[in-house]
Amino acid sequence: MVAGVAYLDPGNVAANMTAGALFGYLLIWVVVTANVMAWLIQYLSAKLGIATGLSLPEALGQRIRQRPARLAYWGQAELVAMATDVAEVIGGAVALYLLFDLPLLVGGIITGVVSMLLLVVQSRESAKPFERIITGLIAIIVIGFCAGLVIGPPDPSAAVAGLLPMFDGTESVLLAASIMGATVMPHAIYAHSALTRDRFGQVSAGAERRLVLKATRIDVTIALAISGTVNVVMLLLAAANLAGVEGTDTLEGAHAALGDALGPAVALLFAIALLASGLASTSVGAYAGAEIMTGLLRVNIPLLLRRAITIAPALLILALGVDPTLALVLSQVVLSFGIPFALIPLVRLTADRQLMGESVNRRLTTALAILCASLLVALNVTLLVLLAFGL
Repeated sequence: MVAGVAYLDPGNVAANMTAGALFGYLLIWVVVTANVMAWLIQYLSAKLGIATGLSLPEALGQRIRQRPARLAYWGQAELVAMATDVAEVIGGAVALYLLFDLPLLVGGIITGVVSMLLLVVQSRESAKPFERIITGLIAIIVIGFCAGLVIGPPDPSAAVAGLLPMFDGTESVLLAASIMGATVMPHAIYAHSALTRDRFGQVSAGAERRLVLKATRIDVTIALAISGTVNVVMLLLAAANLAGVEGTDTLEGAHAALGDALGPAVALLFAIALLASGLASTSVGAYAGAEIMTGLLRVNIPLLLRRAITIAPALLILALGVDPTLALVLSQVVLSFGIPFALIPLVRLTADRQLMGESVNRRLTTALAILCASLLVALNVTLLVLLAFGL
């Protein structure tokens, strides 16, 4: 569930709500496809931690011998961590603005401080208190985003038609890449292996490991089913109630339009869910960022300094007055380009019998993982071509 919260962050909210408001039900297939791929990817990440007792950054830190190569890889991973914080801190700041009319910069600072306190709980206590807090925030997110769909239901036939893969111009491809980046998030791939390592350590081969892996498959299925459903709900909510409404391509506009269309209670629940999303996901993102630095550079720095490194770009964007929803969507595109650097090594490592032992991927599993990676890379290349030629 802690890894699953990465699929319910404010970047998801911005990307899915914007897609629904601008293109109706057109991109439902992207959300569904991304979440199906996410199941396989998150299971492989969890399996790596269970079978080896290593996180993905640690395993790569051991494999990448030359320091310049490790630094280069860390650089792109650190950029991903910063892009993650841009989405999550801005989302929390927007939520605090909607709820309490706080300035965005103040809201961003509050979000960062609260996330740091949650990290202190994770580092000083056992994993369970942190897990329970995050799971509680997920419950708030589910209720907050699903409530509106009960009052303003979607068109079933149009929703089914949205499962047919198609685009409508460059902007729809940009949003598709944003949805992919918001769903199959690189930092979640790095984090899940570390979370299972922290919880289980290296599990002995044999019946014990097979039992843990079976439980993990069930665990991942439940978590991704919840997050995937809520992601679809976000897009359906926007498509059914915000399509064609002026100004709904921003979180503030979507909040106002939901209040006008479905009532102030729905708008309030939306803002509360957005705040819970920002607080939960930025904590997990900061955990992933710390693991990336430790695993690849073998450097431990104080928690406060580590938090300051990744939160600084988000606070700078808020201070400069950049449109927060645009920053959210573009941050998800950055994440989308970081996916291959996390996913391809994950597939390679989990297919290595010497490293994984009896838990090595089956050929079909590896083939499906390669297909997922290929589809994600192809989408990014298509996006670059379309933008380069202005199509």
